[in-house]
Amino acid sequence: MGLPWGNTTVIGQVVTTLAQAGLEQIVVVIGGGRTEVLEALGKLPGNLRLQTVYNPDYASEEMSRSLQYGLEILERDVEAAMVVLGDQPQIETVVVKAVLSAFLTSHARLVVPSYQMRRGHPWIVERSLWPELMALHPPYTLRNFLQNQAAIIEYVKVDSPSILKDLDTPQQYRESKPAVDG
Repeated sequence: MGLPWGNTTVIGQVVTTLAQAGLEQIVVVIGGGRTEVLEALGKLPGNLRLQTVYNPDYASEEMSRSLQYGLEILERDVEAAMVVLGDQPQIETVVVKAVLSAFLTSHARLVVPSYQMRRGHPWIVERSLWPELMALHPPYTLRNFLQNQAAIIEYVKVDSPSILKDLDTPQQYRESKPAVDG
């Protein structure tokens, strides 16, 4: 999303948070607003290891199709992927680091943050589970995937509701938008 967010944009904030948390490779799957999103990403520091891929099915498919496009372009030696919402600029570096640390420490196949017993984003999925993600087709969703894998999820309890917040409506954007720093 190329919408303004403080001194950057919604997608700019998401990518910046991920980079600050130490993610080595960031893939942004673009659907609607392609030109605006590419423009917003172009304003980010050039030292980021950032790739983009276009999802031409963005208007007719569930979010799982965007995830599939992103997974398809990852290199063969990537052992896991962090699933992050592009409309979730409130995510915090400390939360991203906690989820990443839990994965690296536990070697769990699926690591999901939890706030007050509610799971949210971002979450990490090991490559061994990617075939199931790649096989998802409507009406099955990422929520169904997580429900099917409930027994193996390692939950990371966090003290931040940011894992539950995204910007699905103009009202949510207006209510959440931070002021621009002078």
